[in-house]
Amino acid sequence: MKLEVQIKMNPSLFLRDPEQSELGRNIIKFSIELIQKNGFEAFTFKKVADAIGTTEASVYRYFENKHKLLVYIISWYWGWLQFQINYQTNNIIDPVVKMKMVIKMLATNVEDDVMTSHVDESKLHQILITEGSKAYLTNHVGEDNKQQFFKPYKELCNKVVDIILELNPKYKYPHSLASTIIEVAHLQIFFMNNLPSLTDFDKTQKVDQIVEYIDNMVFSTLK
Repeated sequence: MKLEVQIKMNPSLFLRDPEQSELGRNIIKFSIELIQKNGFEAFTFKKVADAIGTTEASVYRYFENKHKLLVYIISWYWGWLQFQINYQTNNIIDPVVKMKMVIKMLATNVEDDVMTSHVDESKLHQILITEGSKAYLTNHVGEDNKQQFFKPYKELCNKVVDIILELNPKYKYPHSLASTIIEVAHLQIFFMNNLPSLTDFDKTQKVDQIVEYIDNMVFSTLK
């Protein structure tokens, strides 16, 4: 029996649920491939339609615009990552072990999950690193926030907050530290690959050293 992970998505992000049809799932699959390969700026609904072998109008029946599609796949990733963290840490009592595991999951390379046949998480992780901030660095972020577009990201941050408070219940800035951990994990990888003068890591080094750096930052802050 084949098991599949299903991530519940905000219905305001789509016009028709892409998870409910083969065409919809292909739109997600090929959008991820095209954005990862060519970047979000070069991505168009016409290109994804051509890749699938359908019409541009068919893609617009699922998504109002490409920004909502970007928010959709980024939010999907946050939801999937939280599922993985919950699963991996479910039976762990020691908050130090939990935090180390979360940091490792945030800062190391992601492998494709066989339980999500139409989503390549390794490619989606690369999109998150290079394009993720474009989901909310817009002049309509306030309106998007009212529609709860960023709820999966906030829920993931709250998961990290819970672990921080297990480590140090008196720490005054748990939400700030939680979002910093998540953002630093991805920014350091981006800098390593694109702007090496902004980091102490380069492409010849393993991302394990980024994990070590974040471990040091977190536990030095919370001790």
